[in-house]
Amino acid sequence: MAINIINEGDGSPRVILREPTGSTAEVLLYGGQVVSWKNERREEILFMSSKAVSKPPKPVRGGIPICFPQVANFGTLEQHGFARNRLWAVDEDPSLLPPANNQSMVDLVLKSTEDDLHTWPYRFELRLRVSVGPNKLTLIPRVRNVDSKAFSFTIMLRNYFSVSDVSEVRVEGLETLDYLDNLLKRERYTEQADAITFDDEIDRVYLSTPTKIAVIDHERKRTIVIRKEGMVDAVVWNPWDKKAKAIPDLGDEDYKTMLCLDAAAIENPINLKPGEEWKGRQELCTVCSSYYSGQLDPRKVLCGLR
Repeated sequence: MAINIINEGDGSPRVILREPTGSTAEVLLYGGQVVSWKNERREEILFMSSKAVSKPPKPVRGGIPICFPQVANFGTLEQHGFARNRLWAVDEDPSLLPPANNQSMVDLVLKSTEDDLHTWPYRFELRLRVSVGPNKLTLIPRVRNVDSKAFSFTIMLRNYFSVSDVSEVRVEGLETLDYLDNLLKRERYTEQADAITFDDEIDRVYLSTPTKIAVIDHERKRTIVIRKEGMVDAVVWNPWDKKAKAIPDLGDEDYKTMLCLDAAAIENPINLKPGEEWKGRQELCTVCSSYYSGQLDPRKVLCGLR
């Protein structure tokens, strides 16, 4: 259960989390970014670009970067805010959170600097607990307003999932919901399909989503279940072939084996008065499933029956 911090030759210190049944996670201090999560069968669940560069000041393309205090260009700051481009610290005082029993965990903290105040004039503390348990990865972000004035923010946990073939993957749990289509000037539409499937570029913000969403990977006979609290929106993104070729740190063919399904608070920014704190939660787990033999009904997963 011990926390293991290593500093590799590339100058990117990281925390290695291990729990007794074999699940592991790696967390970069730069960006507070989870870059690997393997389940108890030693399967890597998170996608990492074949052209990923682990060299500040750019974030790594893959894993779970944190977008704060702005998501995408929903505001005046740089794309996805600045939290993913800052060096975090191990939090020695993770107050108000109970211990994660039978899990390996680390608490990280990012505090506003004088340079940040020139860009975003509010003093804040952003904390993140990352814990790995049997077949489960949990992230708990918290934002505290330590300024003398109120502020609002948007936030997203960008989950890059590794999939066998995105054209064979389904996302269930977002049916009938409204979404903003970022490819069509954020026009609002209603999802008509029984499940989301992929045959072209997609970039959507689904609104007022349920607490559970499932990614069904038929070929790997694996379902990834996202459970979330405090982040009511969900972003679905895949750049497809043309956009992938235009992204410098993404391989031309990488889009085929990745899918971003993100927990977010975007449509309605979170407002904090001085001294107030917001807390979110995201729990990821994998379920062995066989689409062809019907061993798992994805809808039962969404309803919490396994």
